[in-house]
Amino acid sequence: MNSPRIILLAHGSSDKRWCETFEQLAQPTLKAVDNARIAYMELAEPSMDTVIAQGVAEGARSFTIVPLFLAAGRHLRKDVPAMIEELERAHGTSIHLAPPIGENPLLGQAIRDVVMLQLEQTPS
Repeated sequence: MNSPRIILLAHGSSDKRWCETFEQLAQPTLKAVDNARIAYMELAEPSMDTVIAQGVAEGARSFTIVPLFLAAGRHLRKDVPAMIEELERAHGTSIHLAPPIGENPLLGQAIRDVVMLQLEQTPS
């Protein structure tokens, strides 16, 4: 397998409704990108370890994690890189951490589109 597996990484929550929101948000990507998965950093399953272990069992050796975070705070600067180092050692894989989606200007455009739609639907 040449291309890396994509993992959409959300923080995680013990509240299933919170997880369902991210699972719905991930659906267009999961449908469009072969072998893409969603994983949670903590408090929910599947974890990054679970998704990477499944990928390795299917022959994957390279992963790219796309954080569904608006900005790079402590989790993305310290916690997730430390988790990645451990996962690479444990599974013999290469894992690349992409910037959080909030740093991509396309997200700003998507937010604008949602706001414009809301303005069209709001009675005057």
